[in-house]
Amino acid sequence: MSVKVEKTENKNEVKLSFEIEAEKFEDAMKKVYAKTAKYFTIPGFRKGKAPMAIVERTYGSSIFYEDTFNELVPDIYDEAIKENKIEAVSRPQIDISQMEKGKDLKFTAIVQIKPEVKLGKYKGIELKKIEYTVSDKDVEHELGHMAEHNARLVTVDDRPVEKGDITIIDFVGSIDGVAFEGGTATNQELEIGSNKFIPGFEDQVIGMKVNEEKDINVTFPEDYFSKDLAGKEATFKVTLHEIKKKELPKIDDDFAKDVSEFDTLADLKADIKSKMEKENEERAKYESEEAAIEAVCKDVEVDIPSGMIETEIDNMVKDIENKLSYQGLTLDQYLKLTNKTVENLRKEFDEQANKAVKSRLVLEAIIKAEDIKPDDKEVEEKVKEMAKNYGRPEDELLKNEGFKNYIIDNMKYEKAIAFILDNAKMKK
Repeated sequence: MSVKVEKTENKNEVKLSFEIEAEKFEDAMKKVYAKTAKYFTIPGFRKGKAPMAIVERTYGSSIFYEDTFNELVPDIYDEAIKENKIEAVSRPQIDISQMEKGKDLKFTAIVQIKPEVKLGKYKGIELKKIEYTVSDKDVEHELGHMAEHNARLVTVDDRPVEKGDITIIDFVGSIDGVAFEGGTATNQELEIGSNKFIPGFEDQVIGMKVNEEKDINVTFPEDYFSKDLAGKEATFKVTLHEIKKKELPKIDDDFAKDVSEFDTLADLKADIKSKMEKENEERAKYESEEAAIEAVCKDVEVDIPSGMIETEIDNMVKDIENKLSYQGLTLDQYLKLTNKTVENLRKEFDEQANKAVKSRLVLEAIIKAEDIKPDDKEVEEKVKEMAKNYGRPEDELLKNEGFKNYIIDNMKYEKAIAFILDNAKMKK
């Protein structure tokens, strides 16, 4: 077997020309025949028992070619990539020039490779120091949320609906006198002011009294998810059954005992403040890291191959699919609900994917330039931490080279970002 590697006219792209001996191709074809013989029915032979030559004569000599190529080539391609130290970042474009029994297999594979990164300034960059403080007002605001969450509902029967009330209603929606699908409900709970219904609907419930019926006229938004309803005027016949209002608990020591493990309101406030400070530290850290990467990327020269962007977008779409599955939705259902196509979705991810790939390439270049890597003790401590988080034995993860390499790579990125920040000029 011979492999020739050469650059193409396109930047960050190479062509591998393969020539595989006829004998090797024929051996692989025999293996394919052995695996697939059971699928062939030849008159005069029991199923799967017809000789290879008879199968070829019956179905054509090329019957096994495609499967043989797929059986033989992937390992040969991967080996050639490794031996020639090619950092491939896309699927290969295969072009077969000769594939015939008794002759050498000849084909080419064009693949995009990781681009060269010309770093600009990454030491001594100027960054604005990001800090967030927790005020007494912030703590009171959080206490207010906790009070809302622990509010009790009391029935109101001596006044009409006001903003903030919880109402129980029936409604029937129609367009030009014809009821439409999904426009009818009974005993529907609706908080007035929550803006969960069509714009204008909740405002018109204000002022209604218990057992009152009223026609509410609204116009569906132009961007409404249902094309059949978007932009159309509709009438809802509404019947109000019940009005409830939230009764907030008094925020005092008793409240603290009811909603937390603390005996006093002062202790609860201190805990809220401590947690908010930790959240703010994490937020400031994340935003500082993002700002550092963005600043370093500005002065970088790199031509990103399209294959890297496509792979990144593939991963983003898969991530969306996984998140949707937890909500009981498929990607197709989501696309129908949002009135999008896969192409629309991929286009939306394009800018984000470019930014993510560029950031990763820049960090890798800094890691290489500064020889950034964690020491063995740091890796061991990180693996132990991960073992605890995942509930796995430490020894099991420490022996897993693949997992350790994954941890090491992530730690390199973290250290590279820390290196940029440690060498940055922070200003207020």
